[in-house]
Amino acid sequence: MARTATLLLVLAVLAASGASFAISEGLKVQRAAVTAVHVDKIFSPVCRCPQARAAIAFKLTRSDRVTLGIVESSGTLVRTLVHRRLFNRGAHHFTWNGRDGDGTLVPEGSYRPRIKLERTDRTYMLPNPIKLDVTPPRIRVRSVSPRVISPDGDGRSDILHVRYRISEHAHALLYVAGRQAARTKFQRPKDNVNWYWLLDGRRLRPGTYRLALAAVDLAGNESKLVPAGTVRIRYLTLPARAYRVRPKRPLTIPVSTDATHVRYVLRHGGSIVASGSSKPRLRLRAPQKPGRYVLMIEAAGHRAVAAVVVAKR
Repeated sequence: MARTATLLLVLAVLAASGASFAISEGLKVQRAAVTAVHVDKIFSPVCRCPQARAAIAFKLTRSDRVTLGIVESSGTLVRTLVHRRLFNRGAHHFTWNGRDGDGTLVPEGSYRPRIKLERTDRTYMLPNPIKLDVTPPRIRVRSVSPRVISPDGDGRSDILHVRYRISEHAHALLYVAGRQAARTKFQRPKDNVNWYWLLDGRRLRPGTYRLALAAVDLAGNESKLVPAGTVRIRYLTLPARAYRVRPKRPLTIPVSTDATHVRYVLRHGGSIVASGSSKPRLRLRAPQKPGRYVLMIEAAGHRAVAAVVVAKR
């Protein structure tokens, strides 16, 4: 009798376990009706950028009638994107432009997608929040150095460094002569943006160029341009195109370059009158014979030419 009672108890436990397993598996099947969910974390419906719409994507494991809505943090529905529309199994993609059913931009804040499946009789409040952000960041220039660059690859004054501070995590944008020239890789509130003297993939000619900074945040909002002064690009320049000197008198020419030494050649017609290497502050002695001479200066692959006119006594 006791053995029979024990057997019945074991069978009852197994039956209950089987029923619990069946219920659990049934719930798993129901929960798997929506899979592969992707929801954009942040966007700005007022920016002219890829983040102007929030993407919502998921897969249905079976066909169903879907109602997709956007609710605010309190659970209030602010927009219905899809109403009782029949979708087959597979991947489906939707976007939200940040507006309610009347076309009015909703306030900044956090919103969540809600999916209702009619046939499955299930409602899914997706845990992935969407942050709507329309406030642009603020950027401040801290320093610009050097103000004169000579990007000739010699390791001296080749790169422009602009230090900045931003009010939030954002990319910094450097504008040169009104065009975007550089963008930071990371979205740090405080960092440097470096410029390697290329604009639209081309090397700029020597001259003075206006600088400005802007910032673009995670949502795609871009700040106003903030002036950052100017930068001058120079490789090798002479302060004048011609120098007038009397015969055999000393001539000093300050060469504008970041090279430690320059090479020079002084010609008269096809003849070389003088040549050599010198520090950038070039010191020569004028030839004895009056006439017009050509002075060529060379450093780091760049040249500058000026006339030397030796006047009669």
